[in-house]
Amino acid sequence: MPISPDAARSLIEKGHDATHASDVGLDRAPNLEVLEAARIEDRIVVTADLDYPRLLAITRAEAPGLILFPGGNYTDAEIIDGLSRVFASIDRTLLWHSIVVVEKTRIRRRPIPIQ
Repeated sequence: MPISPDAARSLIEKGHDATHASDVGLDRAPNLEVLEAARIEDRIVVTADLDYPRLLAITRAEAPGLILFPGGNYTDAEIIDGLSRVFASIDRTLLWHSIVVVEKTRIRRRPIPIQ
């Protein structure tokens, strides 16, 4: 979340390996369960939920990576555009060990684990 199932399908059509939490039965799962599933499946979590970076910090997790759209007030098109900007500016190998904050005018990256 906040990506809709339609936006996830759009990412797949663009050649990305994407899935929506609802497609794998995790749309109502606790956040720690979502993080663990993403870590096991080598996925990056895309969310607007500020609990995710906090959980990564508390658990000192080294993965999975996180792409955060703070505030959650984004359309699918804005999310896809933001993700395109992330993929164009940050090496994908770094994403696995990063928290990336996507704002409308900038992108910030912080490596994990958070010290």
